[in-house]
Amino acid sequence: MEINISNDALTTAAQKGGEAFLLAVADAVWQRVGKPLTAEGMQQLNASQITLLGYTMLRDEVMCGGFIQLIYNGYGPFFFLNPFDKAMEVWGLSELYSMLRKVHKLYSKYHKDIEAAETDDEFMALYEQYPQFDEFDDEFVEHEANYTLAAAHYLDEHLSDFVNVTEHE
Repeated sequence: MEINISNDALTTAAQKGGEAFLLAVADAVWQRVGKPLTAEGMQQLNASQITLLGYTMLRDEVMCGGFIQLIYNGYGPFFFLNPFDKAMEVWGLSELYSMLRKVHKLYSKYHKDIEAAETDDEFMALYEQYPQFDEFDDEFVEHEANYTLAAAHYLDEHLSDFVNVTEHE
């Protein structure tokens, strides 16, 4: 699927920093496939585009509610049963790759219990039941800006894998 973004939009976003640049490209992809990302939407994208959207989902979920929320909301298989972690390593995010490998072990051990929570109270209790995730949540939050900057750098270096840059909108 060809996804276009104007040079002006990219330049404006880049002037605001790496996060804005990454989000401008991700937003262009999201606009083409819609939210949430479905299997049908994924079939329309290449691996780079899927990985970019995956990174934004990971970032949003973990920054908002940690890895427990990410698993509870059903994203565990996307991140832990696919080579997403390896893609992060290719993108130059070795520390994130390493962390995801560790969280994968916790996911394998606890995901059924986390996914089984049905009420808000049961969901909130998960944070007390599984404090093993806390250190990884904290690590992600602490390094998120660096992860996003590294992802934006990779994106900039491989822009044609993600979008087609046009002169006008």
